[in-house]
Amino acid sequence: MEVDSENGLLQRKQATYQSLDETFLIAKETYKGQQYSQIYFARLHLMRTMLYSLLPTWKPHLPSCTVLGLEQGKECIIVGTLYKHMKLKPSVLDEYSKERSASPLVQPRNFLHSDDYLVLEDESGRVKLRGALLLPSVYVTGTVVALHGKETGAGDFELEDVLEAGLPHQIDRPLNSGEDKFVVFVSGLSVGSTSANPLHFQLFVDHITGHLGGEKEQGMAAQIVQVVIAGNSVEIGRGLLNGQNLGSRDQSKLSEPIKELDILMSQIAAGIPVDIMPGEADPANFALPQQPLHRCLFPGSAAFNTFRSCTNPHSFELDDVRFLGTSGQNIDDLAKYSDATCKLEFLERTLRWRHIAPTAPNTLGCYPFTDRDPFFIEMCPRVYFVGNQEKLDTSVIKGSDGQVVRLVCIPKFAETGTAVMLNLRNLECHALTFGSQFDS
Repeated sequence: MEVDSENGLLQRKQATYQSLDETFLIAKETYKGQQYSQIYFARLHLMRTMLYSLLPTWKPHLPSCTVLGLEQGKECIIVGTLYKHMKLKPSVLDEYSKERSASPLVQPRNFLHSDDYLVLEDESGRVKLRGALLLPSVYVTGTVVALHGKETGAGDFELEDVLEAGLPHQIDRPLNSGEDKFVVFVSGLSVGSTSANPLHFQLFVDHITGHLGGEKEQGMAAQIVQVVIAGNSVEIGRGLLNGQNLGSRDQSKLSEPIKELDILMSQIAAGIPVDIMPGEADPANFALPQQPLHRCLFPGSAAFNTFRSCTNPHSFELDDVRFLGTSGQNIDDLAKYSDATCKLEFLERTLRWRHIAPTAPNTLGCYPFTDRDPFFIEMCPRVYFVGNQEKLDTSVIKGSDGQVVRLVCIPKFAETGTAVMLNLRNLECHALTFGSQFDS
């Protein structure tokens, strides 16, 4: 792979790639009409075993028990799944309620209410939680925690301390070693939408492939070893998807955005390895984990062995640096049912809870797994990214055992013209912004 330069050809740098998406594939799963209780049981069993292993260093003097085994006034530790009772949580049954007129015409973007409260449940039962340590505005349904407290006379559980799973184990790797190599993240291309400027995407493609800029820019382009497209690559007019048979003209409108995307993707894949993840607006299954976009959608790009259609969530290693990320549905759903100062806080919470999508399947669609929970984070990534956010935001968090994780919110390219470049050597990242302005 080479990049054109005024003084000859620049050799593009290479990186060792390993896909870790196998856990998110559902090809071997069989749907037999099962309900979602089994994925909750699988999650609780997995997380409880891990939390029990932390108890000797947290509260070794206290006994652990089930919800059914609680005794009034006796301090103990219980491990279970949180359920948040929410007054404003939307319900499909509300559509058939006699009091429909009482509901607001404009639905809120966040469903928190001051009357919300938390309940802890396990296989034996459930108990309402009291105390200021566990804020309903922070936690969501599906989170598994260990709680220290005692049962009150009213039958509630009075909290005294909380233990979260914390960041998982991370493979040691010294940073600031080796040479500069860059990964480029972009999301929300929305090819076919009225808000997207095709010129911006073409400028982006030309820049990263080394066909734009001077010797300095081309030298930087030659250091790009991977491109990741994190969802919502196309936008198909919802008016076309009304369940009716489409005429030839409408069929053409339906396929045009995908054909345009394939042309641009093939330009990237001709010079750089590229991963494309499905998103909420893409022609893929709705429920998480979203399966790879079919290769027949990309006849031009799929001809290159550098093109990879991946799952959402997506996990991979590049030169022994582990990446984990989503197209944004998990974080957007957390923003509806909990509160935080910024989106990065939601990313940090999911890492500390060791679960990519704790609100699935309660408010976020997911496949009804029976014996496993693929969203459990077993190994701590070095880079944790989420696509389709309002703006670029990034920070570094550190764990109690020396874990270091770079958090990255990737903005919608169609709205901001911004992609993200991350240096594999030191995990530092910066914006790559494209714009156009014409004088009238």
